Amino acid sequence: MTNRTADAFLFFRAWLSAPLSVASVTPSGRALSSLMTAEICAGTGTVIELGPGTGVFTEALLRRGVPEENLVLVEYGSEFANQLSERFPTAKTVRMDAAQLRKMPLHTSTPPVGAVVSGLPLLSMPLRKVHAILEGAFSHLRHGGAFYQFTYGPRCPIARPLLDRLGLKATYVGCTLANIPPAAVYRITRRRPRQEGVIGKADPVSQCDGG
Repeated sequence: MTNRTADAFLFFRAWLSAPLSVASVTPSGRALSSLMTAEICAGTGTVIELGPGTGVFTEALLRRGVPEENLVLVEYGSEFANQLSERFPTAKTVRMDAAQLRKMPLHTSTPPVGAVVSGLPLLSMPLRKVHAILEGAFSHLRHGGAFYQFTYGPRCPIARPLLDRLGLKATYVGCTLANIPPAAVYRITRRRPRQEGVIGKADPVSQCDGG
């Protein structure tokens, strides 16, 4: 059995056992992986990945130049977590519920967190849990960092009232029809206070070459 076939089988089995906790029946395709990581590069710093599953986005991050030791893989499923530890031994794999992210300690020598990449099915989660995930993610993200989320739906999977409550904004990054099913990606960032607005100060994440 090839790695891709084995990954698809593992993903499908996980979906059967917990369909509301796994985003899809199959792992994300290369087109979606490329879109999710388009704004991330070696200079982003530490990248936290939520719900990596079989590591499709993880591999895309490595192709973007992110050092494996700068990856923190947060996975709740034991089979996925074990596989991730074996496949990406230099990355930090943490088996935990992403809603507890705020409590996750990061080593003082770890570069600042520049991006969070989420493969979690936020639309199927209670609002309180989504709130905890976002609050935890932004407690680790440096100023100018971004949270990336994909969805199979027609709009951002994070409700506007929740974004307002947390002082966040959602920006549409793009969509891919090549994925099965087609998917869109959104970038979630902190809103800039109106009195600031320093012209010419670039966002750390946006300094990466897209593509």
